[in-house]
Amino acid sequence: MAFAKPKLSPVTRIALGLVSLAVSIVLVLALFFGVMPDRIESARKVREVLSESIAQQVVVVLQASDPSRLDAVLQRALDGGNDLRSIGVRRAADGRVIAEAGAHQATWSAPQDGHTTLEAVVVPITADKIRWGDVEVAFTPVYPDSILGWLKYPPVATVLLIALLGFIAFYLYLRRVLEYLDPLAVIPERVRMAYDTFQEAVLVLDKQGRVVLANEAFRRLHPAATENLSGKAASSLAWLADRVPTVESRHPWFSAMQTKQPVTGIALELGQPNQEEALEVIMNCTPIEDGYGAARGCMVIFYDVTALHRTNRKLLQTLDQLAASKQEIEDKNKELEKLATRDPLTGCLNRRALFEAIEPIFRKAQDDSQELCCIMGDIDHFKSFNDRYGHSVGDQVIKAVARTIGSGLREGDLLCRYGGEEFCVFLPGLTTEQAAAITDRLRSQIEDEAGRSIRDQESLTITSSFGISSIRQGSATPELLIDLADQALYHSKKTGRNRVTIWSEAM
Repeated sequence: MAFAKPKLSPVTRIALGLVSLAVSIVLVLALFFGVMPDRIESARKVREVLSESIAQQVVVVLQASDPSRLDAVLQRALDGGNDLRSIGVRRAADGRVIAEAGAHQATWSAPQDGHTTLEAVVVPITADKIRWGDVEVAFTPVYPDSILGWLKYPPVATVLLIALLGFIAFYLYLRRVLEYLDPLAVIPERVRMAYDTFQEAVLVLDKQGRVVLANEAFRRLHPAATENLSGKAASSLAWLADRVPTVESRHPWFSAMQTKQPVTGIALELGQPNQEEALEVIMNCTPIEDGYGAARGCMVIFYDVTALHRTNRKLLQTLDQLAASKQEIEDKNKELEKLATRDPLTGCLNRRALFEAIEPIFRKAQDDSQELCCIMGDIDHFKSFNDRYGHSVGDQVIKAVARTIGSGLREGDLLCRYGGEEFCVFLPGLTTEQAAAITDRLRSQIEDEAGRSIRDQESLTITSSFGISSIRQGSATPELLIDLADQALYHSKKTGRNRVTIWSEAM
């Protein structure tokens, strides 16, 4: 599995190189010129002096012939030394330890060949030029025995401190100095002139969001953009930043640099001083990356779509006007269709519209052997209404009968004012018996209700006669079916009026 190498910025790499060079110089000076003190030699001298001092105290106690004080003297010396582990007095005659401080016999490791070392110092005690014994002093190791100890070891700690402080100093200094050498911080004049030829407004920002370049098209976006913007934070341009939406309190150019992904399609309205119409633009933010993929800045491009939006608004207005005109035309067509197909007095189908509508219904009933009945109706003694009450009342009588008949029909039934006071009805899908029941109910409603709907006329009695025929009685065309129903209607009038008659061959 391959691991990606950490990506360090140029400033970091240069700072690390300078620190490495500085540490190397310090180590060379310490090695050849002794700039750093020799901790080993210093420790050796200090420990020898300390051991001699302890031995002198032991000799004083032994000369006083007070061996009981010997342990106290050794313990006091052990408590006063930071590097001491244990102290012991060993008699040469029998090699026995006669006094000790600390766990001397457990920690003492006699040096080879009797030579003193940094951790084990032996001071001989003589009496009358004869070796009486030894004072044995055990010290802690000079070199650390753990990682933390090595980090605290003065020479190592000094080098690490020099490296850390040197890196911080070099990094801050280089970062400040290299800003003036950053190609993004200083745009060559020929590059600026090339950007000025773009029709789109372009704003180049560094990674702190400060303006590095603003081309001529950008300076035309707002009067405040004509001043020198170099080095200013884009977020401080109130005319722009106040109209740019933020995500988690960040402007889009910071989001693009952090995510290293373009942020596009941001619609803005840039208000213009002393102008009612705002400038409408689309803003896209694209991060600028170095050779290591780190974001070094952001390019913000503004597309002026004011003219396009203005054209779209005009187009929408035109489309709305066309839609209104279309609706008006449709309403007029419906009105014309109604005038062409409907009786103006009653609103029923006229005769031409009836035959156009019944033709497919009649053919389907023939092909599928379905039921289809025709009803012909006539207002009884209609001429007497006109003669007695006038044509105005006669028209009201016709409308009242048509309204009563229409209220009792189904949605698919056809009602036509066939002529004068005569009506024709087609009932698809109903048998003769069913049609007769419906027709008789209509006849009864006309007799009971139609007269009461006539204005200025009280107790006016209106009746109607009806005739019914069926497609099953052998009619080959709608006209023949109507003719049979008309014959049945004639029979109703001849036999007393205000009745329903079903056509039969006997007629």
